[in-house]
Amino acid sequence: MKRSYIARLALIAVTASALLFSGCSGGKTSDTVQENAASGDLLSRIQEKGEIVIAMEGTWAPWTYHDEEDELVGYDVEVGRLIAEKLGVEPVFVEGAWDGLLAGIDAGRYDIMINGVDVTPERQEAYDFSIPYAYNRMAVIVRGDNEDIKTMEDLAGKHTANTISSTYAEKAESYGAEVTGVDDLNQTFELLLSDRIDATLNAEVTYYDYMKAHPDADLRIACLDPEVTEVAIPMRKGEETESLRAAIDQAIAELSEAGELTELSEKYFGTDISKAE
Repeated sequence: MKRSYIARLALIAVTASALLFSGCSGGKTSDTVQENAASGDLLSRIQEKGEIVIAMEGTWAPWTYHDEEDELVGYDVEVGRLIAEKLGVEPVFVEGAWDGLLAGIDAGRYDIMINGVDVTPERQEAYDFSIPYAYNRMAVIVRGDNEDIKTMEDLAGKHTANTISSTYAEKAESYGAEVTGVDDLNQTFELLLSDRIDATLNAEVTYYDYMKAHPDADLRIACLDPEVTEVAIPMRKGEETESLRAAIDQAIAELSEAGELTELSEKYFGTDISKAE
């Protein structure tokens, strides 16, 4: 994974710079929009419009959520703003239920989705992905008194809950669990704490964030998936998104090199999730 990531960065540095950043200062675009306007690609249309439409849930702390003032905040929100700045446009965040976000990409309602999306072979068949901007470890979360689940294999025959098309639901089903579909993370933990399900799968960092906000919650991590997953930005497949993907890859590479992704990771997660290690 690391070798292919470095190789892709090398390619990005050559291609994306020519597409977007040549002749620019401060990460902003200059004459590139006019030069590429005739191409009709998605990047050109975004830059001509002056905004990029970014889909996210807005209910999944600390990735995307609302603070006490009801402002949309989170790791992915700030990543989206930084990428938009690199593209020279304004971010327009559109919130919705997980199940409709990828469908919105398909339908052209959203340009990209930034919502802690794990890269899977099935999703790669349907969407183009940026290079990873974060890495994820999946945790099996249970009530404090649950001693039945100690490994991933123990999920067989158990009841779990997640948004139904999420990676977490797919993983639980792959181990033989029966998955109840929910709308958001809060519903998941409500079902778990009320003893209506046996476990839920989610990002390890999401568990720690929830416990920070709910220190009295009787929950614990039963086990961790041994695989580390890549988190990246999906967009529609096709030639029209090639330059957009290259520009986003370049933006992510620059934000990583400058340490900005590390800073955001530590701010929201208390650890650096922007590196595979």
